[in-house]
Amino acid sequence: MTGYTFQPEIIREYDIRGTVGKNLTETDAYYIGKAFGTKIIRNGGRTVCVGYDGRHSSPAFEKELIKGLCETGVNVERVGLGPTPLLYFAVKDHMADGGIMITGSHNPSDMNGFKMTLLSSPVYGAAIKELADIAARGDFEQGNGSVREVDMVDTYIERLLRDVQIDKPLKVAWDAGNGAGAAILHNFISKLPGEHVLLYADVDGDFPNHHPDPTVDKNVQDLKRVVLEQKCDLGIAFDGDADRIGVIDDKGNIIRCDMLLAVYAQDVLKHMPSSPIIADVKCSNALFGAIKDMGGKPIMWKTGHSLIKSKMAETNAPLAGELSGHIFFADKYYGFDDAFYCSVRLLHQLCDTEGEDAIKLSALMENMPRPINTPEIRLDVTEAEKFQLVTKVQNHLKESLPDVSMLDETDGARVTLEQGWWLLRASNTQPCIVARAEANSTKELEAVKINLKNTLSACGFEIDL
Repeated sequence: MTGYTFQPEIIREYDIRGTVGKNLTETDAYYIGKAFGTKIIRNGGRTVCVGYDGRHSSPAFEKELIKGLCETGVNVERVGLGPTPLLYFAVKDHMADGGIMITGSHNPSDMNGFKMTLLSSPVYGAAIKELADIAARGDFEQGNGSVREVDMVDTYIERLLRDVQIDKPLKVAWDAGNGAGAAILHNFISKLPGEHVLLYADVDGDFPNHHPDPTVDKNVQDLKRVVLEQKCDLGIAFDGDADRIGVIDDKGNIIRCDMLLAVYAQDVLKHMPSSPIIADVKCSNALFGAIKDMGGKPIMWKTGHSLIKSKMAETNAPLAGELSGHIFFADKYYGFDDAFYCSVRLLHQLCDTEGEDAIKLSALMENMPRPINTPEIRLDVTEAEKFQLVTKVQNHLKESLPDVSMLDETDGARVTLEQGWWLLRASNTQPCIVARAEANSTKELEAVKINLKNTLSACGFEIDL
């Protein structure tokens, strides 16, 4: 058979993702379908669920993807337009052999991609390279699969609410960011008590109001304003495919997702004491300390939703999270990242009090550590440069640090200093490197940032922090 070669830059660690019309085309979608379908058939499977987000290119990609899948003999269940967690849920609920979500996630509107999963494990790393190899060899199974449409929304929302009790009047502002979460948000909030204020709750692939990434502070300013002006109890934001959450408390404070994870850990460790809790390398030292103080076992791990899911399975961790807003519950849920489920778990915690009124999120946060740190800092570089630069920094640190134990290479370079720590790693989803710094005081934070800046300067990369 004739083989097909994908552009190498779209083969990522956790998914296949690129710029529409430049290095990602409908032809790519077709061959992704053929390669993934081949893998499913050879694994003894037959059924694949397919969903797509609100980007303008997604319906055409879905059509070609399904064509490729069916030509291998796979039977396709079309979940349709909606958030990524809806697709993940469909795979679990129907015991499908695999699933593919067409989404550009939090990336700009001209980008798109394919997140893939098997029933019991994510598809990432070597498994994605295997798909590229199958396509390059033209080594496809042949068959005649079927297609049927499935409506999972009501079943999904019913499942979201099964584990929680939200019985106190809350006023919540929701910012869907014109992403795929908007496709089901109206239905979702109709099943919740209290009052709800919606922002940008229509699907629009141009993202006309703000970029769909709630971990960037400027993208949640409208939500913050509404929370304060309308005296909401909290604000919740989703990214472009609603597998990441952002939260604003009742006082308008942005809750970094590592500290949000500490809130969730408090609840999970009540009914699962001494459990391991996983957080990625970008998370605060204060989080790891808080987990330990609560009686949990903190584990620092690599950034990436697929990598975190695999580590959860390995360690039987009931909870994990990333600074980027991917949070995973496996105590009562399925262990995948789902901003809708994270939302109801948070509302449940606020309502889990005596008396008629819910606890304020700001009051709940008062019991949490207050680290002094930067948000996630993204520094634009080319795809080719990002890994080279991080390797160069690692090599420089091994030669220049007074003690090599100050360097943690779990994912990039995380350097512990007397004043605090800093991290530098290559993004697996964007052409950039990611930095973060933390210290015990504002003055010490400046010293940590200067150390980071000087390290990069020594490696030939100048930045302004």
